[in-house]
Amino acid sequence: MPETLKTIIVNTSINGRAYKATIEPRLTLADFLRHEVNLKGTHLGCEHGVCGACTVLLDGLSARSCLILAVQAEGIEINTVESLESNGELGILQESFWEEHGLQCGFCTPGILMSLTELLRNNQNPAEVEIRSVLSGHLCRCTGYQNIVTATLAAAEKLKRNKT
Repeated sequence: MPETLKTIIVNTSINGRAYKATIEPRLTLADFLRHEVNLKGTHLGCEHGVCGACTVLLDGLSARSCLILAVQAEGIEINTVESLESNGELGILQESFWEEHGLQCGFCTPGILMSLTELLRNNQNPAEVEIRSVLSGHLCRCTGYQNIVTATLAAAEKLKRNKT
């Protein structure tokens, strides 16, 4: 007779909303977000932490959700790409990606947006080299990155204008 899998209760906050769930200890955060919470914006690419498609913010810091167990999110604030919009309106970074053609197929875009959100939160005047450094942790097979850099610089300008 097979052993029954133990379950664990996890309490976390996702995009500002409290969640309490009973999960298997081996469930990744990416699978938790996609299958238990039904947030499909976090994409799974390589499932080895290399491609960056599954990047989310944990207490404001970029993290690969495919490498983290959901139980490790106990008491942590998680932000996914869904947190960037407000009342159905695109966030500034998303809007700039749209305007500057910073995406093509869109598979890598959610992870890139989350890493760039962290960058812009900490530095509203990033140099191109800083943006490219953040992008070095993401694989995009479509864009060549230039329009992503341009979109990020445009978003930084919008953020500066909104601040004044």
